[in-house]
Amino acid sequence: MERNLSFNLHVLTARLDRAADRILRAEHNISYSRFLALTLVGELGASTQRTLAEYLGVTEPSVSRMTAVLAADGLLDVQPDPAGGNRRRLSLTDEGKQLMTSIRQGFEDRLAAIVAHSGVPYAEYAEHTARLLATFNHLEQEAGK
Repeated sequence: MERNLSFNLHVLTARLDRAADRILRAEHNISYSRFLALTLVGELGASTQRTLAEYLGVTEPSVSRMTAVLAADGLLDVQPDPAGGNRRRLSLTDEGKQLMTSIRQGFEDRLAAIVAHSGVPYAEYAEHTARLLATFNHLEQEAGK
């Protein structure tokens, strides 16, 4: 087996992102990047635009534009931070929560079917992916010390 993990990881991630975007746009009329933003706010506690930008790996102005669109669509509530400053607090609206609930399981099932179609057992793939993410998180925490 040729050792070309760095390239293969890039290609796999790009293809998964494009596939996720196509599925979500076709079935729910939402882009994958907006779905990720709503997921991060709703499930992973990205309660400020700054935190959301860090999680997504994009700039704060980019997140500001995205959150404005999501707020205009009625999916996200954006409020000034009570602590002051230029921070904005984020939370899902009821409509945003309903959308995420309607997307979540069907979308996960679609991605699981892609993994299964490859012949890779889904449970093993999910376990290995979680272990890799945990290792990266640990290494990043150690580097930050």
